[in-house]
Amino acid sequence: MKFACTSGAFAHAFDRGDLTQLEFLDLAARELACDGVVLDVRHFPRTDDDYLAQVRKMATDLGLCIAAIAADRAFTGDAAERHEALRIARALGAPLLAGRLAAETACTWNEQLERLNEATGEAKASNVTLALRNAPGTFAASTHDCKRVSKESDSAWLRYGLDPLALDAGSDIEGLRGKTVLIFWNDAAAPDAAAWADFRGFVALDRAAGDANREEMQRAMRGWRIARANLELNRT
Repeated sequence: MKFACTSGAFAHAFDRGDLTQLEFLDLAARELACDGVVLDVRHFPRTDDDYLAQVRKMATDLGLCIAAIAADRAFTGDAAERHEALRIARALGAPLLAGRLAAETACTWNEQLERLNEATGEAKASNVTLALRNAPGTFAASTHDCKRVSKESDSAWLRYGLDPLALDAGSDIEGLRGKTVLIFWNDAAAPDAAAWADFRGFVALDRAAGDANREEMQRAMRGWRIARANLELNRT
């Protein structure tokens, strides 16, 4: 596994003007020692070609992989929002576009499925895989929901960006492992890395509330790295 941090974890700092996207890249590389980042579309001050080239070059210089672009409304909003999110992902060389589905009270399942099918078609044309994020109250709240989405969308361009801690108590993640391409970790507590010992994608440290601070994220990253090191030692 590899480790990333989401810009969404620091959403409050962005909102206050205490952190810029370029400063976040530097934070992720130098203070958190991340392998990559997940960049939320909300935190791009500009999306013109010159700025996106600057972001990509800075990430390269810092040794960071842009693991994914996060854009919740890519699967629920209008076509223009989806086009823009995919354009950003292509420009930055991000292989994944992560987003949540609509709340069950916001639209019907057929309406959500129609939007999702449009998204998977455009994702295929863009060569960007969609990473579906589970979230309580949405059409992807449980493992059963996620499997239903996968079955009814029937697209190789739809996979899971799983938040194991947000699944309901009756969920069983075993059936989702084979299609999980990104993990969002929303807890500062020591991780159960053994449960994901064979996962080769990114574990992205996140805070759903957007209230992360540097020290907290440093501790969380250190905990994951120690857990991974112990796994490697136990294999020998």
